[in-house]
Amino acid sequence: MSEAHESSTGADQRPIRVLIVDDHEVLAASLAMVLDAEDDITTAGVATTLEQARALIDTTQPDVVLLDHRMPDGDGVAAIPDFRAVHPSIGVVVLTASAADHVLLAAIDAGASGFLSKTRSLAEVTAAVRAAAAGESVISPELLARLLPRFGRVKVRSADELTDREREVLALVAEGLSNAAIAERLVVSVHTVRNHIASLSAKLGAHSKLEALSIAVRQGLLPDL
Repeated sequence: MSEAHESSTGADQRPIRVLIVDDHEVLAASLAMVLDAEDDITTAGVATTLEQARALIDTTQPDVVLLDHRMPDGDGVAAIPDFRAVHPSIGVVVLTASAADHVLLAAIDAGASGFLSKTRSLAEVTAAVRAAAAGESVISPELLARLLPRFGRVKVRSADELTDREREVLALVAEGLSNAAIAERLVVSVHTVRNHIASLSAKLGAHSKLEALSIAVRQGLLPDL
C-alpha cells in the first residue's frame, strides 16, 4: 500500500498531527479514534467541508491531511494547491473510493503524497500517515509503475540542471523505493537521500516525491518510462 516508513517522531518529539477532511461523519470519527490510539499520532481536527479544512489548516498547522476526494463543496484533489498555499510542508493523502487513473494522476499533479483506497484497513491508514509525515510516497510500486508512463511528454521550461546523483536518486524513487531503501542501495545515510530529494524537488518545482516524478517524466528526465 505504501512505502516502508520512517517514524518522524521520537520520545522527545511531538506526535504527528493529522487533519481529517471527510463529510462522512462515521468514517471520520472512526479514523480519529484509531489515530488517537497511536502513541505517535494525534488528530488535529475534523473538517466536513473544504472551506472548514482551509480554516483548520491555517489554525492547527497539521503535518498530514487525510482528504476525501469527493467533498460537498468541491473536488478535494483540486483543493490541494490551496492547502499547500496555507501550509507548504503539509503531506496530503487522498482517500478515494475510485482507483480511476485520471483521479490518481490529478492527485499526483496537485502535489499529493499519495492515495489510499477507502477499502484498506485502518492499520494501513496509520502506516500511510507515518509515511506521508516522513516525506515518503503513499503508493505501491506496482501502481506507480502503471501511472508514470501515463504522464504525457510536453515541452516545458527546462528545470535547473540535476546532478548525476540526483538523477540516480530520482530513478530509484521511480522504482517505488523508500528513502531508507534508496540509502541502502546507494550506501549513504537516509539524511543524505532526503537532502537529494529536497534539492531535486526544489529544482523541479515539486511539492512531493510523486509530483517530482510526474514533472521528471514530462521533461524526459526518466527516458526509460
